[in-house]
Amino acid sequence: MKNFLRTSMLLTGLMMISGVAHAADTYTLDPMHTAVTWTINHFGFSNPWGKFSMITGSLTLDEAAPQNSSLSVTIPTDELVTGIPKLDEHLKSDQFFDVASYPTATFTSTKVVLTGKNSAKVEGTLSLRGISKPEVLNVTLNKIGDNMMHKKTAGFSATTTVKRSDFGMTTYLPALGDEVKLYIESEANL
Repeated sequence: MKNFLRTSMLLTGLMMISGVAHAADTYTLDPMHTAVTWTINHFGFSNPWGKFSMITGSLTLDEAAPQNSSLSVTIPTDELVTGIPKLDEHLKSDQFFDVASYPTATFTSTKVVLTGKNSAKVEGTLSLRGISKPEVLNVTLNKIGDNMMHKKTAGFSATTTVKRSDFGMTTYLPALGDEVKLYIESEANL
C-alpha cells in the first residue's frame, strides 16, 4: 500500500510538471461588463440596434488547453433596451421575445474549436422562447490579466448571426429581417 501511494504521488507530480495535468479556473461573468448587442434589417430602410445587459454566467477556462473550456450564460430578456421605450415594450411582447412567458434565454457551450492563437469557434445550444437550437459563436480572447480591482479577468469579444424564425419569432417576416447579428462583449472575473 505504501509503495502504491508513493508511486501514485510520483506519477501525479510528473504529470503536473510535464503539463499533462492542468487545472481550469472557473470565472464569473461580470454583468456590468457583459452585453449582447444585436442589429436587424428593418424593412430594408435601416439596421436598428438593441442590447441585452445584466447577463450572468460562468466560464471554465483552461488556459493550457483552451479547447477544454466551457461556458454557461443566462440572458434576462426583460433587460432588452433599444433606447425607445415604446419599441422596447413591443419587442418584449408575445410577438417577439414574450418576456412574460420566457424571461430568460440561455447559451451553454458544447465544444470549443480553436481557430487561432486567441480565437475559437464556441459551439453550443441557444435556448430562447422555449426553443433550443445549436449556434456557433466566433470568439476572440482580448486579454487575461488583473483588472483595476486586482481580480484576474478574462475579456472576450464574439459575433454570430441567428435566425429569429428558428425561435418562433415570425412577426413581419420576410419584410423585417430574419437574420439577427449579435455582437457580444464580456469580462469574466476569477
